[in-house]
This record gives sequence, structure tokens and C-alpha cells, in this order.
Amino acid sequence: MGSTEVMLDLSIYAAEVAGAAKLASRDLAMATGAQKNCFLHRAAELVRRKSKDVLDANNVDVGAAPELGLNSAAIDRLTLTPSRLESAARALEEIAALPDPVGETIEASVRPNGLHVSRVRVPLGVVFFIYESRPNVTLDAAGICVKSGNAVILRGGKEAIHTNRALHALLCEALNDADLPRDGVQLVQTTEREAVGHFLKLNDKIDVTIPRGGRSLIERVAAEATMPVIKHYDGICHVYIDRAADFQMARDIVVNSKCQRPGVCNAAECLLVHRDIAERFLTLLAPDLAQRRVEARCCQRSRGLIPNSRAASEMDYRTEFLDLILAVRVVDDLEQAIEHIEANGSHHTDAIVTNDLAAARRFTAAVDSAAVMVNASTRFNDGGELGLGAEIGISTDKFHARGPCGLRELTSSKFIVEGQGQVRG
Repeated sequence: MGSTEVMLDLSIYAAEVAGAAKLASRDLAMATGAQKNCFLHRAAELVRRKSKDVLDANNVDVGAAPELGLNSAAIDRLTLTPSRLESAARALEEIAALPDPVGETIEASVRPNGLHVSRVRVPLGVVFFIYESRPNVTLDAAGICVKSGNAVILRGGKEAIHTNRALHALLCEALNDADLPRDGVQLVQTTEREAVGHFLKLNDKIDVTIPRGGRSLIERVAAEATMPVIKHYDGICHVYIDRAADFQMARDIVVNSKCQRPGVCNAAECLLVHRDIAERFLTLLAPDLAQRRVEARCCQRSRGLIPNSRAASEMDYRTEFLDLILAVRVVDDLEQAIEHIEANGSHHTDAIVTNDLAAARRFTAAVDSAAVMVNASTRFNDGGELGLGAEIGISTDKFHARGPCGLRELTSSKFIVEGQGQVRG
């Protein structure tokens, strides 16, 4: 088969998948809360009951990961364990426990002419979700889209194709049991990169695209998409240790932000330390980093304070390492820390550790990020941790959705106007 025929087949395939999703979205928009919660509970039950099938499929993907060039952090994101599957099942149940956003009245009023005007939440329609490496996201995305009344087309990375197929089979079974349309959750079965481009042309069938992955993926989607895109750019996250910080609290926050799961977007990539406490604090922190095998890439003022560190380049301060690597810089004051974050960060998640209320307020007002933490780990910028349930991504955009995208962020609104025969004069 020639390349032209392959491209034609992919075009037809994308149109068929998107068309089926569009039809399913109409039924999902009308689905009852009970149906949607039934799907979520049934999916959680099947994840637990058929966990061996999922883990067997995941073992195939993990075994092939080195051939695909995945590093240790990427392999960690790809790997499922019984505890991670259990967490994913609980996340589905947590979504079920959340209020149904569809039909919620946002505001209502009565006009002087007697018209009753209300604004209510409605689903976006069809979500095209592109993501890499983390198969548990398959469950999160399906759960949050169905609960918010949306159909979803899942396009996971080729490195997780066997796992995603196993999970998708469970989701289809759960949809059937809840009497919801099977095409409400579809998995793109081809791993051909060109397929994405065909889906991005289908703005008549797909209402929004959400890419979740590296910068190159998101830039490609933003450039090619013919529908709105909710972007999830790099997580170049900072922790700034102010001169008024509690040292033990600061050490705990740095270690957790960097080391708890270094391969995720809300892990810290850069540590900024006020010059007045840099020598004392970094001397205390150095053994913590060494114990966890964190490679420190330091500025000139900090390098001598952390044994076995290496000199940082300017690019290190603009890099999402997704690994046990931490860029370190000593700053003169709070304002220089804010300037560094603005110049080098990605507006994702940034934290300050301080007991100075004025410094905390200045930091939260001046740092223009989707989430700003005060005396807390960057790892808390997460839908579940912030009470949204599982999220489909963390948006670094400034319109409609910013930060973790939960149920409400996957809805739009419409006006409903009720009258008694009024006409406009």
C-alpha cells in the first residue's frame, strides 16, 4: 500500500471515529447523573476485578520501553502497579461522588419585562485528548469526560498501547452496563503519528483538543488544530526559600516537591534560595539531596555548598528535567526570585516557603502561575488534591480553564430565557 493510500485510510478512520463520538456526545449530554455514576462505579469495579489483565498488558509495554528510548522517569510514568491501579479505581469513585455539573444554574435573574433569564452548564461536546506515557490517565480522562457529559477520543502514546487497549476494553464494558453509548469513550487504535493531524482538522466534529505531554507535542497541536485547544505546557516549577523560612519545613517541601515523583509536571525543577540564608540552608539540604541521588546543577554562589554538584547552564533554568535533577540558584531577595520565575518558568506551579506574611502576599500577587503555593509542596497542584477529583490536565492557559481541569472546566454554558409572550419593541 502506498503512502497516499495510508494517509487516505487515516483520514477516513479519523472522520469515522470523530463522527461516532459526535453522535455519542448527544446521548451523553442527556444522560442522567445516576447513569454516569453507574459507569464510574462499574469501571472502578472492573479495574479491580481484571487488574491482572491490565498489569499483564502493562508488562508488555514496560518491557518494550527501553527500545523506544524511554528514560527511567518515563518508564516510571508508564508503569502500573497494584497500588497505582487501586488509586485509579478510587479516583473514579471520587469523581462519582462529586456533584454533576451538567444542568447546574450558574446565575439567574428576572428582567424588568418579566423574562426569566438563567445561565446553565452544558457539556463541551467531543474532547480529543492526546497524552503520553501515563496509562492511568486513560481512566482519569474517561471518567471526568463522561461525568461532565462529554464524549472523549483518547490518543495515548505508542509506548502504552497495550495497556490502554486493556483499559479501554474495561471502559467499554462499563459504558454498556450503564446503558451509555459505547462510542462515548473511544481509543485511537493506530499509533501512526500522522493520525493526530487528521483529527486536528475535524473541527466540525471535535469541540476541543487537550494535549498533555512535552512542549513539542503541545506546540504542534496548537499550530495544527482547527478547534480550541486547552494547553498543558511544561512544568518548570520553582520552590523559593525565603530568608524567613523555617528550615525543616523548607527541607521537607523541597524533597517532596522534587523527589516524591520526579517524572510528573508538578515536580519542582528549580530551587531558589535567599542569599541571607543560602549557606546555612543549602548545607543542611545537601545530605537530603545526596541521599535521594538528586543531581544538583548550581549557580556559582551555590555550587560550593552542595558537594558533587555541577555548574548550571542558563538552559538548565529553563528545562523540565522530569528526573532527579534540580537546578539551584541563590538570589539576592524576593524580587529577584520573582523575576527569575517570570523569565524562566512556565506559569505552572511555584512555591514560596516563608514565615513572613508580607513576603507570602507579595509572592502570590506577583507570580503569574496557574497555582502558587505558600509553605506547601508543588505536588499539591493536582485535581484530586485540590478537591476537583481526577483532572484531565493542568492548563497553563489564561482563558476558560486554568490550573487543574476538573468537571466544571469541561463544561460551557448556555442561556435559557423563559417568557410569557414578550416581544421586543
